[in-house]
Amino acid sequence: MAKRSKEEAKEYVLKTAKKHDVKFVRLWFTDILGMLKSFAITVEELELALTEGMGFDGSSIQGFARIDESDMVALPDPDTFRLLPWRPRENRAVARMFCDILKPGGEVFEGDPRYVLKKNLKRAADLGYIYYVGPELEYFYFCDSNCTEPLDQGGYFDMTPRDAATEMRKETVLELEDLGIGVEYSHHEVATSQHEIDMRYTDALTMADSVMTYRLVVKEVALKYGAYATFMPKPVFGINGSGMHVHQSLFKGERNAFFDKNDEYHLSRVAKCFIAGLLKHAPEITAVTNQWVNSYKRLVPGYEAPVYLSWARRNRSDLIRIPEYRPGREKATRIEFRSPDPACNPYLCFSVMLAAGLEGIEKGLEPPSPVEENVYEMTNEERRKRGIGTLPASLLEAILLTEKSKVVRRALGDHVFDAFIKNKKIEWDHYRTQVTDYELKRYLPIL
Repeated sequence: MAKRSKEEAKEYVLKTAKKHDVKFVRLWFTDILGMLKSFAITVEELELALTEGMGFDGSSIQGFARIDESDMVALPDPDTFRLLPWRPRENRAVARMFCDILKPGGEVFEGDPRYVLKKNLKRAADLGYIYYVGPELEYFYFCDSNCTEPLDQGGYFDMTPRDAATEMRKETVLELEDLGIGVEYSHHEVATSQHEIDMRYTDALTMADSVMTYRLVVKEVALKYGAYATFMPKPVFGINGSGMHVHQSLFKGERNAFFDKNDEYHLSRVAKCFIAGLLKHAPEITAVTNQWVNSYKRLVPGYEAPVYLSWARRNRSDLIRIPEYRPGREKATRIEFRSPDPACNPYLCFSVMLAAGLEGIEKGLEPPSPVEENVYEMTNEERRKRGIGTLPASLLEAILLTEKSKVVRRALGDHVFDAFIKNKKIEWDHYRTQVTDYELKRYLPIL
């Protein structure tokens, strides 16, 4: 189906809003940390918004403008117009649109994460590629936001009796589909009360918008049932944390540029160079793919989270896994990058992964040999001999690596790069000065 022109898209939005008796339209965008921001306009302002955008004060948005340059314009993307399924569909329906953020003169605002991703997708397009991603977001259901009491005792793929968690997951899938987001799988994850819903892979910009929508829908449905859903990477000690494994591939038109029928792994040279770029630059992009202090409580050996810089076909202890090829499914050839977590900013996460992969392609990097053994069971000496490095072990370590990275600075642009690093250093300082329950229990009785 041919893509609508901008004018046709605007006309479609206006007609659809009228047809469904929409009264309010929520304009969505994110700050640099991936927090969803929103303000509502009435349908009477919709045509003006689509043409000129709506002004707002950007000085209080994390990573946006200073007070002396705070005026911003949110320009809705008409292709993202959707009715919100948890609002009444009749008599005053509510819709949403994602926005691009502009300066008052109409120039792009370099601090807008959506713009950052568009810029990196253009870099790929200039090389002839379209970047597709399919993230798997895990999350927990708890009784409320003040505790980690689980709603179920299920395990991986368990078919638990019909309970609140099962019903919530089902309703979430239905609401995602109402919003035009395709779903492939939904199932119980490894840890108690941990769940996963996998969206059908698509282009990275559409998927980043979908991730933001997904996280809100999961939380809205949980709220409706009197529960709380969290994407916190490691909310409970001693059990698996929540990851966001990202399946990714590059296409040239309709052809999967990662596929080669003659290769043992069915991977093209382009795919292997992309893997090499990701492995080389993984440590320096980790502050973006795993951006919270808590993210590094998940990235430890023993809980299915990757720690070591390796790749393989079947091995789930590796950072990059190659899903098995099935004959006739050439378009499904892809790589799975397993370190990101679901609390990241998806626009920036997809940007730095793509940038790292493109570095590998442009420089013709060669990946190391695949590692099919369990990397966790190797000794430090064995890993050292095989040249298997590690991801950073803390947010501070990650920040210091990112701060020196030309690849990440190029991918994010100076504005977002500098604001992000500054924010993360503040977060680390706040964390390191806290006195935790662990310290009180461990040291107070003996010191």
